[in-house]
Order: sequence, then C-alpha cells, then structure tokens
Amino acid sequence: MTTCTDLDLESEKRQRVLSEWAETRRQIAVLEAEAAELLIRQIAIHDADVAASPSHRDAIYRSMIAEFSAAGRLSTGSMDFAFADARALDTYLPAVRAAYARGAISAAHVREIARASAIVSEAVRNKAVDAATLELFETAVLVVAEQENPARTRAHARQVAAALVGETVVQRHRRAAGERSVTVKSLDDGLALLTAVLPEWIATAISDRLSRMTREVIRARADREIVPLPWWVEHDHEGLDLEDFALDDPSFDPYSDVVIASAEGDTFTTDPHVESYPADERTWSQVQADLFSDLLLTADPSAVHGTDLEHVQARVQVTVAATTLAGVDDRPAQLDGHGPLHPDIARDLAGRNTGWTRLFLDPSGMLRETDTYTPTEGMRRFLRARDQHCRFPGCRMPVHRCDVDHTHDHAKGGRTRVDNLGHLCRAHHTLKHPDVPDPYRWTAQQQRDGSITWQSPLGRAYTDPPPRRVMFV
Repeated sequence: MTTCTDLDLESEKRQRVLSEWAETRRQIAVLEAEAAELLIRQIAIHDADVAASPSHRDAIYRSMIAEFSAAGRLSTGSMDFAFADARALDTYLPAVRAAYARGAISAAHVREIARASAIVSEAVRNKAVDAATLELFETAVLVVAEQENPARTRAHARQVAAALVGETVVQRHRRAAGERSVTVKSLDDGLALLTAVLPEWIATAISDRLSRMTREVIRARADREIVPLPWWVEHDHEGLDLEDFALDDPSFDPYSDVVIASAEGDTFTTDPHVESYPADERTWSQVQADLFSDLLLTADPSAVHGTDLEHVQARVQVTVAATTLAGVDDRPAQLDGHGPLHPDIARDLAGRNTGWTRLFLDPSGMLRETDTYTPTEGMRRFLRARDQHCRFPGCRMPVHRCDVDHTHDHAKGGRTRVDNLGHLCRAHHTLKHPDVPDPYRWTAQQQRDGSITWQSPLGRAYTDPPPRRVMFV
C-alpha cells in the first residue's frame, strides 16, 4: 500500500529532476552566450581586416564563415546567422546581451529578437525614429522573452517592432515580398521538406486551390465505375467465337478496352465514357501532396515569366545497381546528394530516361570509372556520380549548381583528371581564387581516392572524403 510519505518522496524526486534539467538548460544558455561573445571578438578582428583591405570585404567575410563552419561542423548558413546575431548583440541590444549572459534567455530567443529588431535598427539608422527606440524595444521584448518560449517571443517582438517604428502594413508587405524563396531540407525515410516563403495571399490561394482540387478528387471516387475484367479476358478463351453472342448494340467492338457483361452473361454492351480505375485509398493529405507535385512538375509557367521556361524540366540524379534495375533484388537506390530512394521509383525513372550511365565500383564501394569514360563528358559524369554535392566540408549544394574545379590549378600544371577535379559551389570555389589575398585564401589538395584536404588561412586542415556508395552495418 502506497503511503503519503512514499508519494511525497516520488514527488520530491520528480521535482529534483525537473529543477536540475531547468538549471542545465540555463547553463547551456550561458555557454551559448559565451560562444556568442567569442564571435563578437571575431567580428572585431574581421572589421579590422576589412578596414585594412576594403576591396576584399566579401572574400574576407566568406573566408571567416567557412573557417568557423568547418571548425564547428556547422552549415555556412547557420554560421552566417550566428554572426548576424552576435553583431546585433554587440551593436544595439545590450540588455538582451546581458539577459543572455545570465541564461535568462536562450539562443533561440536571441535569434527571434535579433531578427525582429532589424526594422527598428534600420529605422534608427535612417533617422526615422530616435535612438532611444531600441531601448524601448529591448525592454518591452524581454518582459515576454524571459517568461515565454521563442515562438511567442517572435510574435511579440514583431508586434513591438512594428508599433515602435510605425511602419504601415503596405510598407511591411512590400518589403517582405522581396524575401520570397523556396528551400529543400532532407528528412528521413526518403522524404524531404519543401518550404516556400511566399506573400501570404499567394500562399493562401495555393492552399485553397489544393484543398478544392483534393475535395474534387475524393468526391469523384464515388462517380468512378470500377470495371472488372470480362470473364473471357480473365480466362483461357481459345476457340471463343464472339459471333455466338447476341449483341444489342450493332456498334459493339469486341476488342474495345472496356467491355461490360450483364448478370445473365448473354448480352454485351460498351460505353466509351467508362474508364477502369484502381481503388483510390489515399488520405486527404496524400492526395493533396500528389496534386501539389503534379502541378509543379507538369504545368507550364505563366507567359509573364517568358516563353522558354516550358522547356525546363525537373532534374535529379539517381544511382541504382544494375541488379536492382533488372528486378533481381530490391536494394535501395541513391538519390544523389540526399539519401536512399525506393527501388520501384528508380526503375520508373529509368524507364523514362535515356541518360543512365553504368558505374564500376571497387570492393570498398568507391566509384572508379564509368562505361562511357572520355576526357570530357565521361569525366563529368564520373564526377557528378562521385561527388553528389559541393566538396567543401559540410556543404550540401547539389552538383548541378556547382562548378567543376581543378584542385591543383590548371594554369599551374594541374592535370585534367578525375583525381584532380571536384565540384565546388560558387561561394567555396572563389575561396581558392588567386585574386583573394594570401591571409584569406584557402588551398586544397586531392588524394587518389577523391578525398580533398582543405588548408584554411589559419593553418587548420579539414578533409572531405567522397561519399561512399556501399555502407556496412
């Protein structure tokens, strides 16, 4: 029998765990604040470098972001945001900086406050409002941030910023429309998150159209006649004489796609408007997702965007074993740069495409050559299959948006061969350019297995091996 003392002890244990967890979270926030302080120190070094070489401002900044993202094993986008937050803390958010140092708010809170404060800071720079407005913004936002989660802080901070700056709805919407974008983020199990940032009215219209089309697809299920195959098609009908059947319709074609037999089996009729459909058991969400995909992949752009866009088609790169393609096994294919792909989808894509290339792998799973290897397009196919994405550490830019770069500069004797070539996105490619000053220039060296070792301006080495085609578990 459980006593009151036992219940008190259990409650005390839960309270202790909760309190320790909350304190640990606070300590994490303190450490994150210390990391932000280090970024603030780095910003001071960066600004001094830019002051000394203003014409190389962009190269200096990109080199710094690359260095920190490689050292911290973070994406360049994450480091870009982290430096932006640190600059905001250092420049015009002293109260937020102090609360962060105490662990009263987290890095997520700082991110939302810094973003919302941008319009206030801009208004101060443009002398649209007094400098004291930033202090009012911090005070009003921290009252909520220290008590609420980042999501609620975001909504509150945006409301406060708009109220203090006095920006009209029209002005805000006009400026926000310039931030529209589409991004893709890989998820597990062959799925991906496609995010579109659009003007609200367009997003609402898209959602409404998808909903109405989905409703129509589901409603039409009841109107579709599921037609079974006639018995003379389902069974062996050798010797069947169709002239023996009494036909009510003189236009009856015994070889038409759809034939419906009556219950008595003695009369046949045809209806050219009847189609046979497989049973549709998709959910509302699945129908909506399929319609969304169909509309984007098959519809032509509006004429306002130009007449040549109808020739642009979606492009993906898939690697699949020959045995899987032939149906001998069901090993997953690879959607290059993203992850596993269902073998049935790979087979379907193979049946629609003529640009497939055979790949030869060594016992360790490393790609060595293709069956169409030539000094030009064959080498490009090899590199696309090997690299899958930009070869700077941590970068995931797909190869079709990258440049093929000579690791050892061709102008300095670098040979055009697969172990001296690699895909680099434009941002990381230019880090190696000779016009970048020595203190900010990166160098790279490639091994025979395709591994590329990058040497940073600070002398650190970061190695990026090519993605493996075989995984042992």
